[in-house]
Amino acid sequence: MAGSQDFAPDPRNESVSIWLNGALVPRAAARVSIFDAGFVLGDGVWEGIRLHKGGLLFLDAHLDRLYAGARAIALDIGLGREELTRALRELLAANVMRDGVHIRLMVTRGEKKTPNQDPRNALGRPTIAIVAEYKEPSAAVRAQGLNLFTSTIRCTPADMFDMRLNSHSRLNLVIALTQAIAAGADEALMLDPNGFVSSCNATNFFFVADGEVRTSTGAYCFNGITRDNVIALCRRNGVPVRLANYTLHDAYGAQEAFVTGTFGGVVPVRTIDGRAIAVAPEGGLTRRLDALYRELKDEDAAAWVARTGGR
Repeated sequence: MAGSQDFAPDPRNESVSIWLNGALVPRAAARVSIFDAGFVLGDGVWEGIRLHKGGLLFLDAHLDRLYAGARAIALDIGLGREELTRALRELLAANVMRDGVHIRLMVTRGEKKTPNQDPRNALGRPTIAIVAEYKEPSAAVRAQGLNLFTSTIRCTPADMFDMRLNSHSRLNLVIALTQAIAAGADEALMLDPNGFVSSCNATNFFFVADGEVRTSTGAYCFNGITRDNVIALCRRNGVPVRLANYTLHDAYGAQEAFVTGTFGGVVPVRTIDGRAIAVAPEGGLTRRLDALYRELKDEDAAAWVARTGGR
């Protein structure tokens, strides 16, 4: 079993440098305090970004989401967009990276006077860490497809715990995934408070029925950049797509299904609660959208390289 985040180990990652609060440090020396708000209670936001053919894919959208999340939790990142972009480029240059890299950009409220919840006890210096590693999505997962299991844990509305925030607080999603693992599946499918299909624990969910791509309204799922790109690709290329409320019964009757995320892109689904689904069939919409998304990545990477000279 392997989830959508599965990857093959790469020995080059053992010697990469980490960008930590303005300094490049060896992987083994990249540490934060036990009083850091991120460690104490998951107080922070993060982004996952791909480096593809020399380009930082969809960086503007990722930074938009990062800064929006920071504003939502009243966290001052302390660096502007240009400064943060320079930090990313500095790290990639130091590690001599150009392709097949996954970046985790993490910002927490920083060290606190004491380990408690009150943000007023933070010392006022956010912790910023950027980890860049050689990571490619598992070829086996893409070929075989994911097995999904419907969790009892529900996605939450914005006035409870906003799923659209890329928060360090992920325990509800971890619990959903542990249920799926215990059931022999790879990833958890999650419903919204009204019982409609919302997302998976780490990715957004789509299915195909009657020649149409279907997904949730977006009210309770992740604010996915790949999800938005796939929806836009559908509309741009004449692929019928509908955002609406769908039941599990609707998903069980799918001809195809797939999940989307920054790391894996478009990943096919094999089963939902034991019900078999065709895995990216020849001539199907999963395969077509995967190809269109790969083209979009190449275009965005080429545009980045043209703007920056690939540095």
